[in-house]
Amino acid sequence: MVEEAIPVLRVENAATAVTWYARLGFVQQWEHRFEPDLPAFVEVARGPVRLFLSEHRGDATPGTLVYLRVRDVDAVAAEFGVTAEEVPWAREIELRDPDGNRLRVGTPLE
Repeated sequence: MVEEAIPVLRVENAATAVTWYARLGFVQQWEHRFEPDLPAFVEVARGPVRLFLSEHRGDATPGTLVYLRVRDVDAVAAEFGVTAEEVPWAREIELRDPDGNRLRVGTPLE
C-alpha cells in the first residue's frame, strides 16, 4: 500500500464538480451514497493524484486551497483561458471550482 494524503473538497453538486474537474484531467473513480437521496461522496483521479469531493456539509469548508503540481501548467491555463505567471518556484495559475474551492496549479521551474 502506498501512503498518501487525499484532500477532501466540499461541493454542492458532485456531478457538476466532476464535470469541472474533468477539464483538469481528473476522472471519476467511484461515487458513494448511503441512500439514493442522500449526499454523494466521490473520488476523482488524475494519474496518481486523487481528490475526494463531498456533498456532506460537515466534511470540509468551501474555499479550501489545494496545490496541484503538473507537468504542463500552460496546457491547463489554455483549457481555462488564463495565463500562467512565473513566481520564484514555478509557473502558476489559480482557479476556482464551481463551489469556490481554490486550486493553485503549477509547474516547477527547472
